Amino acid sequence: MKKIEAIIKPFKLDEVKEALQEVGLQGITVTEAKGFGRQKGHTELYRGAEYVVDFLPKVKIEVVLNDDSVEAAIDAIRKAAQTGRIGDGKIFVSNIEEVVRIRTGETGLDAI
Repeated sequence: MKKIEAIIKPFKLDEVKEALQEVGLQGITVTEAKGFGRQKGHTELYRGAEYVVDFLPKVKIEVVLNDDSVEAAIDAIRKAAQTGRIGDGKIFVSNIEEVVRIRTGETGLDAI
């Protein structure tokens, strides 16, 4: 089993969700996040004062899935989240050792 974590621009969330549903993934977890990479934030003007916004709004999507579905999910996320501009985000893939469904006690792939 693998866990995919994707950091994307907030306005791309619906497109990514739909793309994941099209490849057959059922459950995702979404968290609002703030951060920066090469983008390094930007300067804004508010009531005549200039200030630097270091942390930009992002969305973190987490999906746990079987190994066979990983490439399709990565491809779906990448295509749906891509704008071609700096700050499009990152996708991280990690190994998952065990999953347990709290309600039934199911484990492994049955629990996802």
